[in-house]
Amino acid sequence: MIVEPGLLDRAGELRDVPGVLDGLRADPSTRTIVVHDRRARVTDAALLRVPPADVVGARDWALLGRDPDGTPVLLAVVEDAPVDAVAIDAVPADPAPVDTAIWSAVRDAGGVLAGVEAELLIEAVAAADWLTAFRFCPACGAETELRQAGWSRHCPSCGREHFPRTDPAVIVAIESADGERLLLGANANWQGRMYSTFAGFLEAGESLETTVHREILEEAGVRLRNVRYVSSQPWPYPRSLMLGFRATAVDEDAVADGDEIIDVRWLTRAEIATALRGEGPVGLPGPSSIARALIVDWYEERA
Repeated sequence: MIVEPGLLDRAGELRDVPGVLDGLRADPSTRTIVVHDRRARVTDAALLRVPPADVVGARDWALLGRDPDGTPVLLAVVEDAPVDAVAIDAVPADPAPVDTAIWSAVRDAGGVLAGVEAELLIEAVAAADWLTAFRFCPACGAETELRQAGWSRHCPSCGREHFPRTDPAVIVAIESADGERLLLGANANWQGRMYSTFAGFLEAGESLETTVHREILEEAGVRLRNVRYVSSQPWPYPRSLMLGFRATAVDEDAVADGDEIIDVRWLTRAEIATALRGEGPVGLPGPSSIARALIVDWYEERA
């Protein structure tokens, strides 16, 4: 799910308006996206929106922004997902119990949602995770007060202000010197079922470029040149920003670290083509990820 830039109006000017959340929750024209366990309801290639009054048992609320027609959109974080937490117009008056399989995570909805819908889902899931995880002050342990329409927390005990955090990570597509092969690795968590581009989090004091060189040397034993930025993708697992790069290998003697990466392979453009069709020789990341976008970008460049 590659989010197009600048599509969502986040209504930042409303966040400091006194009582804005209470006012919007009381307005029947406001719509709400409910998030439970990093999942939201998706129907007909759109996020399900319900009036605030239809949401039961929400612990935290936040202002997500405005729909393209100007309608305010709120986030409601539901921890237990009761049966009546979400009203669904398409079902009878007595809805069936909530089945977690019908709630969609970012990975699940990657091939379904686009535009504002994709941006709203990622924003909602990331904000919900922060609201849930940082209910207490990490400095003194006191329970915090929600401010700025759900976009900051104030500690009444020590006075600190806390804001949603984003952890930057790099993800890199590595091509051979002649540009005809792509290096992919199999993460130990995938048990060899899927090969992807290489990724890793920034360490303290690193630049993005330094992280690119360090991560690839650690995971695949390859030195790089011609490192260039391509694009980024918010990735709420739980609060990452994936910064995508392309780079060229100085040498092709790649060796998996054997810990995080269990195998590395140089794949030709023809092999990538068959993998993109789901026919092998390896599995590739799903359509919701920037990893696949980087692979497709490399493949289509000369295909």
